[in-house]
Amino acid sequence: MKPASFKYIKPESLEEALEVKSEYGDEIRILAGGQSLIPAMNFRIMQPSVLLDINMLDSLSYINLDSNKLRLGAMTRLMQLENDSVVSKNSPLLEEALPYIAHPQIRNRGTVGGNISHADPAAELPVVAVAMNARFCVESICGSRWIKSKKFFKGYFETDISADEIMTEIELPLFEDRTGWAFQEIARRSGDYAMAGVAVLLTLDNDNICNNARIVFLNMGEAPMDTNKAVGLLIGEVLTEELIMEVADLASQQEIDPIGGIHATANYQRHLANILTKRALKSAYSRVQKHE
Repeated sequence: MKPASFKYIKPESLEEALEVKSEYGDEIRILAGGQSLIPAMNFRIMQPSVLLDINMLDSLSYINLDSNKLRLGAMTRLMQLENDSVVSKNSPLLEEALPYIAHPQIRNRGTVGGNISHADPAAELPVVAVAMNARFCVESICGSRWIKSKKFFKGYFETDISADEIMTEIELPLFEDRTGWAFQEIARRSGDYAMAGVAVLLTLDNDNICNNARIVFLNMGEAPMDTNKAVGLLIGEVLTEELIMEVADLASQQEIDPIGGIHATANYQRHLANILTKRALKSAYSRVQKHE
């Protein structure tokens, strides 16, 4: 199939883009990388009246290290992130997750803002963003506002971005000292959507007692699934094999909501979540020791 007819607008400035977004609102779909949008339009799953192509907005493509945070322009290509030394040195969880996203050809065109705004529950970057307590800057003709990642994702392909707003920047805090990280997922083939995945962060004190942790799952619900009860078991404790098993059991049985699919039943997804949580916790813990 081919897409339904639409009006095509290619602004040369952010100001112009925001004016167009204000005028057309929900009738618009934004073309950034187009790696999710164009197939959906070809199958007529999406039929926007207006296509707003923001590929001329070079001002939204950047990678900046600013004090204790990493600032990413929304139009930064995923392959740029994957090959950037600032990212690898300062945001290792992001670096570890990037190669799992589809294929190199997709990452050459796909953008960080587009990937996150699409809010696919099986996508990697939303999970990383929630695990890292990221913030997103969205702008309209009325001004800008920041949205915390834990409030940004509302459900399947649904976010807190209003009809007249465009995401312009992603802000990722840098890790605290003695923080270990891990990102793991399982897919049928490299580049396929993951049947299950998890991002883990662990911060330990000098006695290896956990004083901060995050465990966030992908494709285990309508949005990135952040755990609270399981993380609560870690705080104030030294990681042991028994504790890791208890945390993985609690997280996989009580804090996710997989719906299953043609490649994995909900029960199998819970099984995968359990295994991945154990592996990721052990990996994150070992990385704290290695980087002392």
